[in-house]
Amino acid sequence: MSKDELFAAVDAYIERLFVGEDALLEAVLRSTVEAGMPPIQVSAVQGKFLYLLAKLCRARRILEVGTLAGYSAIWLARALPPDGRLISLEVDPKHAAIAQKNLERAGLAERVEIVIGPALETLPGLQSRGEPPFDMVFIDADKENYTAYLDWALKLTRAGGLIVADNVIREGQVLAPEDSFAQGVRDFNAALAAEPRVEAVLLQQVGVKGYDGMAIALVK
Repeated sequence: MSKDELFAAVDAYIERLFVGEDALLEAVLRSTVEAGMPPIQVSAVQGKFLYLLAKLCRARRILEVGTLAGYSAIWLARALPPDGRLISLEVDPKHAAIAQKNLERAGLAERVEIVIGPALETLPGLQSRGEPPFDMVFIDADKENYTAYLDWALKLTRAGGLIVADNVIREGQVLAPEDSFAQGVRDFNAALAAEPRVEAVLLQQVGVKGYDGMAIALVK
């Protein structure tokens, strides 16, 4: 068994123990494939991890940058109380439409607002319309703009809130970036480490999604 096969097998073991079968989430994954979207959503185990982080910080308001088909949005929205709110930013209207249908199927549409457009254009709109501070921000979008998304997350997150970013290791490419995506997360990691307003760390992860990692930051 190769390392990748072992990682996937252990991931499946964890998923069986701590996630179990979930027909709704499986339908979301099928909708992603049927729509021809890239399979870049978080894994089931990572989704459960995000869910628990939201629960641990008692999130009532969550901001997500990057919706895709709504897989991570469903995990995050499930962690919210009935009167909680998730705002998810998605650049592609087709992706947003599929995510909206998935959220409706999950019975979570009333808790989630999908805002369509480039995030660096829609984030100022959230600020200008007077959105209250968020308890948690999850960044999982175009990697070249991660540092700019961090700047906005710091503006929009309350003290004691969490900022989480996916794909910050990229198969180890952050040590020697081979493309703009890897360079984008390398710049983000450096900015996060130097940011005095947070306490943060990167966590390496292996599993069905390969070798990557998440950044977790606590806003002071």
